[in-house]
Amino acid sequence: MNEAVPQTGKKKIPLHIQILIALILGTVIGLVINPGEIPISDSVTGTLVPGEGETIVLTETGDSGLVYFEKTLDSADQLKGGFPSLAESWTGEKLEYAVSNPNLYIIEEPSKIVIRYTRDQADRSAVSTYSASRASELPPQWQPFYEQHGGGISRKITAASKYIGDLFLRLLKMITIPLIVSSLITGVAGLGDTRQFGRMFGRTLLYYATTSVLAITTGLLMVNLVNPGIGALLPGGGEMVAGQDESLTGIFLGLLNNMIPSNPVHALANGDFLSIITFSILFGVCIIFTGGKSAETLRNFFQAFFDVMMRLTMAIIALAPIGVLAFMIYATSTQGLGIFLTLAWYMLAVALALFVHAVVVLPLMVKFIAKRSPWEFAQAMSPALMTAFSTASSNATLPLTMTSVEKRAGVSNQTSSFVLPLGATINMDGTALYEAVAVLFIAQATPGFELTLGGQVVVAITALLASVGAAGIPHAGLVMMAIVLQAVGLPLEAQGIIIAVDRVLDMARTTVNVWSDSCGCAIIDQYANPQEASPDAVSA
Repeated sequence: MNEAVPQTGKKKIPLHIQILIALILGTVIGLVINPGEIPISDSVTGTLVPGEGETIVLTETGDSGLVYFEKTLDSADQLKGGFPSLAESWTGEKLEYAVSNPNLYIIEEPSKIVIRYTRDQADRSAVSTYSASRASELPPQWQPFYEQHGGGISRKITAASKYIGDLFLRLLKMITIPLIVSSLITGVAGLGDTRQFGRMFGRTLLYYATTSVLAITTGLLMVNLVNPGIGALLPGGGEMVAGQDESLTGIFLGLLNNMIPSNPVHALANGDFLSIITFSILFGVCIIFTGGKSAETLRNFFQAFFDVMMRLTMAIIALAPIGVLAFMIYATSTQGLGIFLTLAWYMLAVALALFVHAVVVLPLMVKFIAKRSPWEFAQAMSPALMTAFSTASSNATLPLTMTSVEKRAGVSNQTSSFVLPLGATINMDGTALYEAVAVLFIAQATPGFELTLGGQVVVAITALLASVGAAGIPHAGLVMMAIVLQAVGLPLEAQGIIIAVDRVLDMARTTVNVWSDSCGCAIIDQYANPQEASPDAVSA
């Protein structure tokens, strides 16, 4: 008689631990292979000369004859906004100024080469960025540097990491829209009562507005406490960020237009989130109104569609540790340290404000309103939060957020399918907070500019409204910042000063955005489905 031999299988490491290991390992590898800034041995001198009309040509030339930087300023007012000490000395004739500590940083990606040129330029640090698809297309002054310092194993690892990370991001984007459509229609149709839908919609909007106001208030208090811009020398001469031609009215008219798709199929193909969400909600509501056999058939179809999409989502999420590892290697290996020292107080103010909102404000709401353990809920959401940090995209993280909140945190699909897609589109606590802090930092560091209490209220209101229009993609907050700067009369060129450190801060504020959406699910589910809400996280 043969005896059964007990099988001993290895216990699988939980997904959130795998992602945490990937996050740490990617950071370490990125720091190790980070090549650092390349010092320029050439002695560089800057000059200002009159151009045509009222323009001023700013040029930086080395002893070797290479022109490292050249920019045409529209007027003396633009010079005053970017380089106040130079503006004071400018008389309309040729003016020389000091350029010290010139460095460059080379970033190689699969499809392009990026050159970041940093230096101390007169009264402030400056950052200029150039990119090309190949070395031969780089500006002539940078080609010798690339030939000498480009390539190498570290930059090949960086480029490979960017490619692998982008592939993972494409997989997440591939399933995002089908998952939103199937889950949203299933969730709304499953409510069975339009009055219940109306209550959920009202509570969701109230939560979004409340947390955004709290986030902005936290940011304003922190920046007034730290005062990061007092005595700071702002980097100048940076590139202008897109969005300077936008207005608050234009943003909201665009949002209203996007809510109503002229062609739902076109909206699906283009990934217009607001259009997709509106159509899916209306479709689900009309299933409720239709009732009978037709409604039952459609409910069963979309439930089956959702079940298949969740299976595909789980398969892709299993690859999350690889994607996170790749993203973190790329993020940490492409950041120079010099600009971080220049903007250290600004980064500290943003980080502290995000920390207070994420670790104090939102957990208190989870504790006393959702009546759940904030720590256990955070553990349940950890895969989504760490992925959001590495990708800096709340839209791309949405499939992982939905899976974590349902499978790990025990929130009903009817709540998550409505709250999360809408939140990933319009609820941007971290972005609103960041914009308020950044604008006040720029105001503090701008000579002769004083932002009164009334001006800070304008910043708060504008940042709140602008954050609603911010897309759930990397660097979306920079585009919206132009609106806030315009509202208080600050120079639009100032937004270019924080590009060099925006990636790191973008990762942090995206994590706060996703965490806020997740907490909203727990809170709204407590009141939408009190008999179903689970106070304990479901382990995965």
